[in-house]
Amino acid sequence: MTVGETGRGMLELTRPVNVIAASVLTFIGAFVAGGVGEEPVAVVAAVAATGLAVGAGNAINDYFDQEIDRINQPERAIPRGAVSPRGALVFSVVLFAGAVALALTLPGLAIAIAAVNLLALIAYTEVFKGLPGLGNALVAYLVGSTFLFGAAAVDEIGPAVVLFVLAGTATLTREIIKDVEDIEGDREEGLNTLPIAIGERRALGVAAVLLVLAVVASPVPFLRGEFGVAYLLLVVPADAVMLAAAYESFEDPTVGQSRLKYGMFLASLAFIVGRAALEVSLTM
Repeated sequence: MTVGETGRGMLELTRPVNVIAASVLTFIGAFVAGGVGEEPVAVVAAVAATGLAVGAGNAINDYFDQEIDRINQPERAIPRGAVSPRGALVFSVVLFAGAVALALTLPGLAIAIAAVNLLALIAYTEVFKGLPGLGNALVAYLVGSTFLFGAAAVDEIGPAVVLFVLAGTATLTREIIKDVEDIEGDREEGLNTLPIAIGERRALGVAAVLLVLAVVASPVPFLRGEFGVAYLLLVVPADAVMLAAAYESFEDPTVGQSRLKYGMFLASLAFIVGRAALEVSLTM
């Protein structure tokens, strides 16, 4: 195996798309909190720490899943021999160390969030992945907490709390729908996901109720005067897209969970536009 192939294998372990997506969410959290211009060094440290932590978490998950992946995902880096299991473990430790070093430069709340998230990333595969609902909830928390981490990095949580709730709950809904989509494969692997434990229709019902609660919470920044009409004009259609996707998942989980992503993206955009409009109004 050449150095180039090993390097590509290590990059694959991190799941670069996931790394970039999580880093962007952290940046959005800092932007929504209004700290990008005031605390640029802290924002860069938080974004980089997020990317390293997500890459480390993905690498350690592949290390723990290496036997399953030899059967289900033989093209992945460890099964195909691009990276040795020991190499993947060492690589993940190095990435975790980098994430910790950067996180320690941030305010106390951001450090606390980072510590919880690092432990969660390590524990996910071995402890939570096969537990009905809990694995989904952990993934949802980790996605939502990237917004909180970005906001905490600039020492101003503010409206990022609502973004955390909306993103986390929408992610939990999507994770449950994905489990319904993957139910046959999960049964063969011996996993006990929520749809397997309580049935597909009940699991979809739980997902829909959770999403409704998130939608109910979404106008809070507008009602509290944190964002203006620009936020509301985007978050309302985002809510409609997500509710329609949840309803559609009862007939076609694959289409439902896919379209739910668009609603989540639009909701994130609503927060960005809301903050940008507020910045403009403050300068006028």
